[in-house]
Amino acid sequence: MDYDLIIIGAGPGGYVAAIRAGQLGLKTALIEKAKVGGMCLNWGCIPTKALIESAKRMQAVKNAFEFGIDGIDLKQLSFNWNAAVKRTERIVKRLTKGVEYLLKKNGVTIITGTASINADKTISVDNTLISTQHIIIATGSQPVPLPFSVPPDTLVEVEKLLAMNELPGNVVVYGNGPHAVELAQFFAMIGKTSTLITPQSILIPEADTFISEYAVKILKKSGVSVRLSAKISKVENNQLILENGDTISCQKLINASERKAVIPESAVDLGTTNAFIEVNDRLETRVPGIYAVGDVNGRSIFAHAASAQGVYAVNHIKGLHPDSLFEALNFPINIYTYPEMSQIGLNENQVEQFKGVYKLGEFPLTANGKALAEGETEGMVRVLSDKKYGEVLGVQIVANHATDMIAEAGLLIRMEGTVYDLAATVHAHPTVSEILVEAGLDAFDMAIHQ
Repeated sequence: MDYDLIIIGAGPGGYVAAIRAGQLGLKTALIEKAKVGGMCLNWGCIPTKALIESAKRMQAVKNAFEFGIDGIDLKQLSFNWNAAVKRTERIVKRLTKGVEYLLKKNGVTIITGTASINADKTISVDNTLISTQHIIIATGSQPVPLPFSVPPDTLVEVEKLLAMNELPGNVVVYGNGPHAVELAQFFAMIGKTSTLITPQSILIPEADTFISEYAVKILKKSGVSVRLSAKISKVENNQLILENGDTISCQKLINASERKAVIPESAVDLGTTNAFIEVNDRLETRVPGIYAVGDVNGRSIFAHAASAQGVYAVNHIKGLHPDSLFEALNFPINIYTYPEMSQIGLNENQVEQFKGVYKLGEFPLTANGKALAEGETEGMVRVLSDKKYGEVLGVQIVANHATDMIAEAGLLIRMEGTVYDLAATVHAHPTVSEILVEAGLDAFDMAIHQ
């Protein structure tokens, strides 16, 4: 036996699983055909968030006069795309080197190449045959092919975005979900004409309706043209033509459409549903000994969910907590817009469906001292709780640093905490996180500042 465990794909699901396996003493190999860190670290999560931060800094400079800062000539202000990209590359290099170090520290063998699964569950990597007891597939996903024609010089896949030498004056982002929303706002914030088009009627389907509708509001406020339920017939001559006859200028089209699994070549039938590998609640495929984690199984598009799945799968392989099932509900949905948006737990529709009578506690940032001081008063918090016992069922936040604050709500839900616990937890003043306390108080009609 060459290895106890072979992991295919070195994104957040794969490399975290590999580190965990090394910690538990499993002889582990991690196979990656491109770069350690996968899509998230090299082309997706980290680079795009770094670019968004650059755009936020530009926005802050534009508004500096409101804070008493003189001497800035807004006519000279411009966004240096190449400098921003170089900054992202430095961040990515630092993080990938760190991941490689941790893998080696934990005894993980890194193999570069394309893996295929053989009928006897051995693994072929190019011309090398490797045997193993267990396999974790963590190969991620990619956008589905567009259902309309686009000239090759107009279409930009997300992983090619950073390779662009310059940005055009107008950009169309096609798709929905967090990544599409973030990119569309980014282009608008740096002064480009930005349009977001989706054939879907909901902008962020996995989020609460409140979050999805608030995202439309944020985009429009940023100057993004949002077209929901829009069908595209073709793109030609820098014009995007809709089926209803409308035309939209389109120098570049960013493909952020719905995704499908990247499934390695396999001689065994792994089983798929809706273009993703089927797994049970222990993240096992229909083939004993083979697991699938991350967005290859279609359960979540988020890197933090992939990492959690990777750790769970390794623990299960090692026999830790053998009777526990993987619970996917309490993972944050983070959207790195300006302001940020985040939610965790049940959304309002799910509360109505599964929990019956509930209470909604709300509090706006306009009444928060820290938000006023920072000039960031767009947003609010919503806490959904069981009306009988006050147990917190779900939380949604629109605020600066919402993606950080949501962790407190996640811990509260995991501990089966109540709005009374939330209201009784003293938060430092002034902080934006005080809005959570106020929302907890509002759930039983005792908010102090509204």
